[in-house]
Amino acid sequence: MGEMDDVVSEFLVESHENLDRLDTDLLALESNPNAREMLASIFRSIHTIKGTCGFLGFGRLESLTHVGENLLSLLRDGKVGVDNETTSALLSLVDATRRMLGNIERQGNEGPDEFLELKETLTRLQGEFAKPAKKAAAAPASGSAPAAITPAASTPPPAAPSAAAPAPAPALPAPTQAEAAKPSLGTHPAPAAPAATTTAPAAASAEHSVADNSIRVDVGQLDKLMNLVGELVLARNQVLQFTTSSSDNGFLATTQRLNLITTELQESVMKTRMQPISNVWSKLPRVVRDLSQSLGKKIRVEMDGKETELDKTILEAIKDPLTHIVRNSCDHGIETPEVRAQRGKPAEGVLHLRAFHEGGQVIIEISDDGGGIDVERVKRKAVANGLLTQEQASRMGEREACMLIFAAGLSTASAVTNVSGRGVGMDVVRSNIEKTGGQVDLQNRFLEGLTIRIKIPLTLAIIPALVVVTGEERFAIPQVSLLELVRLEGEAARKGIETIEGSPVYRLRGALLPLVHLDRELGLSQRASDDDAVNIVVLQADERHFGLVVDRICDTEEIVVKPLGKLLKGLSTFAGATIMGDGKVALILDVMGIAQRARVISESRERASVASSATASASEGEKSRLLLFSVGGGQRMAAALEEAARLEEFSAEQIETSGQQRVVQYRDDILPLISLAEHFGKRVSDTGGRPLPVVVVREGERSYGLVVERILDIVEQELKVQRRAPRAGLQGTAVIGGKVTDLLDITAVVRRFESECEAPAS
Repeated sequence: MGEMDDVVSEFLVESHENLDRLDTDLLALESNPNAREMLASIFRSIHTIKGTCGFLGFGRLESLTHVGENLLSLLRDGKVGVDNETTSALLSLVDATRRMLGNIERQGNEGPDEFLELKETLTRLQGEFAKPAKKAAAAPASGSAPAAITPAASTPPPAAPSAAAPAPAPALPAPTQAEAAKPSLGTHPAPAAPAATTTAPAAASAEHSVADNSIRVDVGQLDKLMNLVGELVLARNQVLQFTTSSSDNGFLATTQRLNLITTELQESVMKTRMQPISNVWSKLPRVVRDLSQSLGKKIRVEMDGKETELDKTILEAIKDPLTHIVRNSCDHGIETPEVRAQRGKPAEGVLHLRAFHEGGQVIIEISDDGGGIDVERVKRKAVANGLLTQEQASRMGEREACMLIFAAGLSTASAVTNVSGRGVGMDVVRSNIEKTGGQVDLQNRFLEGLTIRIKIPLTLAIIPALVVVTGEERFAIPQVSLLELVRLEGEAARKGIETIEGSPVYRLRGALLPLVHLDRELGLSQRASDDDAVNIVVLQADERHFGLVVDRICDTEEIVVKPLGKLLKGLSTFAGATIMGDGKVALILDVMGIAQRARVISESRERASVASSATASASEGEKSRLLLFSVGGGQRMAAALEEAARLEEFSAEQIETSGQQRVVQYRDDILPLISLAEHFGKRVSDTGGRPLPVVVVREGERSYGLVVERILDIVEQELKVQRRAPRAGLQGTAVIGGKVTDLLDITAVVRRFESECEAPAS
């Protein structure tokens, strides 16, 4: 009985694989009804399931798949056409088959449901060929056994298929494949396999190659193997510690070989866990199709980078967030055909999925050409839900307002449906992605579309990290967050670090870099240093840069990530722990948590759009860090310091012209320059040959240079807006440093600049 259980288990695994492939193939067939090879593949999958059901005695499932096979036979022969109703019926057949397989797995039988309505639909779609199709199917079935046994008993089988192939082409593959399904389960009628090979060489060779070249391994075994490799990496690191003090050439050669073998083994095991993202994406076209039909929309799915590989653990973690984002794009984003026609768009909307590697991470972009996010509507909803005040909403920029969709309890849906509207989902999406060490961002184009960009690490098990020392403790910093290392000595260490309103900063290539002392943030004792050098680890958190000051920088090495215990999981400062080469434990720093703790970025991610805004912070009585500058004849302006990516100066020789725009070559890119004096109709001051001060800002995926007259200061104070913005491009006016200062709306300035650049082309 145990042997039969193994046969049934193998049948279930193979059948589920076939059904997963059928979902994708049927949708592809709907787009290209003349794809004969696709039809033949679908027919073979259903036929294999049907034939194996007959062998194992699952009569109800055999009866259902038999009716579907009859319809597929007519489709394959071109006697019946492929349309929307036919595809829907076949997809329902896949669902019913999957349901029966689930019953078999749970209770050993197909369950009581006969699916009579589905059978009637499949029979009706056969039209006038319904009755002949049943008879034709019955005749080969009765004679299938002799046909398969005779060639198997004789030694030279190739002649039989060659003689039979020209005439009964549609009927011949059916009995041979039915018999081929039996020996694949490891049962006694093994001689049928050669007959299947000779009559259907393409199908048999494909099955043969899969059986010979691949095996199924339980995920638990892979996880166990990964843990063992992790322990081996730790042991390797410990052994390597002894090589620094050993002069034994034999020992050194052996440890070097151990190091190479361990590295290769680690890479090989990592590859066994890596799976293409198409494993997750393959389910999404079906989701989109079902949603588009229920919502009365036309949506086409496009995919780029399906071969991009990720660790299976990461794939499992992002599967649900991706599905939710896609559902939101279909429901909220892409409009109905009538609305799209009014806006001059094609009736069919496009949902584009793109995945690619960038900087040791995987980037996933989900874009749609729908209506985008109505920022004002989001603000009104947030105010109504009590997430922020009306005053905060009026001062908020577009990007901050868009990020409100990730706040818990916020939904812009007008009604609660089975798709959305309950205010849960996007906050869970963000938290689940961040649990994997990833980040999520969005780029909104109102009435044109929305792009959600997800950054996630390749794997969570073994990662490269930089080891640093502060006090007497060692810490590991994931290398994915590391930008560069800076060491200041002597005079540079004494004068290089400035203090602005009590906050230390370092001017790195003209840009002010906020500094965070690790020992102060963690409450460690400051030990006396042997030298006056300052070690700065430049890190990136949520697209903002800051410098982490540590006592000593050791080296980079591969570390095995161990999760923290239940009592320590609430500490946002640490992402895990690892065992170093000497056997001691080192904590892995959570760069995002350190930045939040040091107030480099907002502490509350759900309210990031409020807390990161200078004006919103001021309304809560908090101090805001502001960059002050003058524009066009001395007009004072200010912007939130965190909105300024860098402060640069460009000489007249560096400035070039592209079209009607002034640009400079900047960091392997072309940076457009926006004159704030011209934007606000002010007199453009003569620089007298001096370099041009420029504030570099980022909006979406692009960088822009705001040309100012002079950088005045960086201040930190409680901001009280005295009056509303008198014109576009300003958020309001406040008294800063005892003088009246306009608050710049960078998003509005960039948007107007882009519209002016596009105007001549249109």
